[in-house]
Amino acid sequence: MGFEVTMQVLALLVVAAFVAGFVDSIAGGGGLITVPVLLIAGLDPVTALATNKVQGVFGAGAAALSYARAGHVDLRRQAAPALVSFAAAVGGALCASSLPVGVIRAGLPVILIGIALFFALKPGLGDIDRAARLSPAVFAATLVPVIGFYDGLVGPGTGSFFMIGFVALAGYGVLRATAHTKLLNFASNLGGLTAFALVAHPYWLTGLAMGAGQAAGAMVGSRLAMRIGARVIKPLLVVTSTLLALKLIADLWLAQ
Repeated sequence: MGFEVTMQVLALLVVAAFVAGFVDSIAGGGGLITVPVLLIAGLDPVTALATNKVQGVFGAGAAALSYARAGHVDLRRQAAPALVSFAAAVGGALCASSLPVGVIRAGLPVILIGIALFFALKPGLGDIDRAARLSPAVFAATLVPVIGFYDGLVGPGTGSFFMIGFVALAGYGVLRATAHTKLLNFASNLGGLTAFALVAHPYWLTGLAMGAGQAAGAMVGSRLAMRIGARVIKPLLVVTSTLLALKLIADLWLAQ
C-alpha cells in the first residue's frame, strides 16, 4: 500500500511536521504550520484536519513523555485529567456539525491576543510555582473538560488555553505548565482523532510519516524548553498566539 501523496510532497510534509513539533512542544500552535501545508498538498479541509490529528498525537505524546521523564509531570497523577480531556474532545468532535463553530471562531482572535498580552506584560512569570486559585480536582472538573471539548470542536489555540489555565489558575510555573499542557493536549488530540476516525477519512500513512517528524521535533523542542525554561517559552507563546489570532482574522476576512 503506497502513500496518499507523492514522495516529494511527503518529504516536505515531514519537514513541516518536524518544525511544527518543535514549536508546539514549547508553546503550542503547531497546527499553524501543518494544517496549511496539508491544504497546499491538496487535501480537502476535513481530511486535512483529520490527518493533522493523526500526526499531532505523536508530537504531543513525545513532548509529554519527554517532560515526564525529566520529572516535570507525574503521568499517574495526571491520568484522570487526561481521561477527562480525551472524553471531552470526543464529545466536541462529534458535536462539530451541530454547534455554531463559526461564532466560536469569530471570538477566538480576541481571546488569543489577550493570552499573548498576559504572557508578554504580566511581571514575575517564571518557572517557580505560585499559589493556586483552584484545587487540582476543581481544575480537572471544570477547565479541563471545557478546553478538551473545544479542541475536539474547533482546535486552534488549545495549547494556549491550557497554558493560561495552568499559570493563572493552577499556579504553575511556565515550564511546569508547558509540561502539563502537552499531556492534556495529547489526550485531547487522541480524543479528536478517535472521533475523526469514525466520521472522516484521514490519510493514515501520510499522518504516521508526519507523526515521526512531529515526534522528533517535539523531543528537540522539549529539551530546549527544559534547558532554558520561561526565557524561551514565554516569547514563543506570545508569538504563536498572536500569529494564530492573525490567521483566524484573515480566514474570517476571506470568508466574507
